[in-house]
Amino acid sequence: MAAPQIMEKCRQGERLDFDEILGLLTESPLAVLGLLAHERRMEEADPAVVTYVVDRNINYTNVCTSGCRFCAFFRPPGHAEGYVLPLEELGRKIEEAQGLGACQILIQGGLHPELRLDYYMELLGFVKSNYRIHVHGFSPPEVVHIARQEGITLKEALKALKAAGLDSIPGGGAEVLTEASRNRTSPGKCTRDEWLEVMRTAHGLGMKTTATMMFGHGESMEERVEHLLSVRALQDETGGFTAFIPWTFQPGKTALADVKPLGGHEYLRMLAVSRLALDNFRNLQLSWVTQGARVGQAALFFGANDFGSTMIEENVVAAAGTSFRMDIETIERLIRSAGFEPRRRNQAYEILASDPRGSST
Repeated sequence: MAAPQIMEKCRQGERLDFDEILGLLTESPLAVLGLLAHERRMEEADPAVVTYVVDRNINYTNVCTSGCRFCAFFRPPGHAEGYVLPLEELGRKIEEAQGLGACQILIQGGLHPELRLDYYMELLGFVKSNYRIHVHGFSPPEVVHIARQEGITLKEALKALKAAGLDSIPGGGAEVLTEASRNRTSPGKCTRDEWLEVMRTAHGLGMKTTATMMFGHGESMEERVEHLLSVRALQDETGGFTAFIPWTFQPGKTALADVKPLGGHEYLRMLAVSRLALDNFRNLQLSWVTQGARVGQAALFFGANDFGSTMIEENVVAAAGTSFRMDIETIERLIRSAGFEPRRRNQAYEILASDPRGSST
C-alpha cells in the first residue's frame, strides 16, 4: 500500500524521488495508482478532452546492423528479405495517408550500413518538395548511426536533417535507458547517454521530440525508475519533449520469445507511475497498438490523456505477431464512451480542425 505521505505528495503534485517511485511501482495496489494518476492527469491536461493523431508509420528500410534481440522486424545486410523503400512507393504511401486525413508521417528504419547522409537528405527533400506534411522521423539510434557514417557530430547531423525537412524526432530506440539493460538486449545500438544527447541537441535546435519506454524484456523495476528519472531530468533541462509513451515488449518471433509478455495489469501500473513520476510532462500517450482497445480505453483512467495514432501502417510490432488496428471512427467512439471529447491534434499537440486533410503542393 502506498504510504500516506507519498499519496499526499502525489495529490499535491510534489516531486517524487527514486525510492518513492519504486515503492509505488512495486507495492501500491493498481486501483490506488489509477486513482492518483487520473487525478494528476485531470489537473495537468484538459480534463474534458482526449487527443489523438492521424498518421502513418513508414519504414524506409528493414536492413539493420544492430541485431537487437527484441526485434522481429529487422533483416541483416545481404538478407533476401531486406529492402530500401523506393521514393515512388514512399510517395504513394504519403498520398494514401493524406487521403485518410493524416497530418504527419512517422518515418523510421534500420541502421543500414550503406545509406549515407545524402540518402536521408534526398528522402526528406522528396517529401517536402511534393507534399505538405509534417515529418516526424529518424529516432536517436538512426541519428547516431548517420553521424558515425559521416564522421560528423550529432549537432551537424541534426542540423543537416532539419535543413532538409525533418520537423521532429520520435523517441524510438530508448527501450530502457540503462547501460545494463541495453547491453543485454541491444549492444549494437546507441548508448543511453547518446540517446539523451540526440534529444538534448535536437531540443537546442528548436526541434520537439517524444520520449518512449519499451518495458517488459527482462529489466528490473529499478531500471524502469532510472529511465523515468533520466527523461524527467532532460525535460527539466530543455522542456523539449511533447509526450511520454510507455509500451510493452512483444516477444513473439524475436530472440527473446521465451519472455512472458506483460498484460494489461502491468501495463496500466507502469503508465500510472509514469504520470506520477513525470511531473514535467503534460501529455502521456497510451499504447493500444500493444494492448488492444479495451486496455487502451482503461488507460484513459490511469494517467493517459492521448490515444496515440490511428497507425494507418505499423510494421515493427506487427512483425512480432501483435496486430491491433483502429480507425478514426473507432478511436473517437472509444474516447466518447469513456466520457471524454475526442480532439484531433498534430505532433506539437495543437488541436486541429475535425478533418485537416493534407494536400500535395
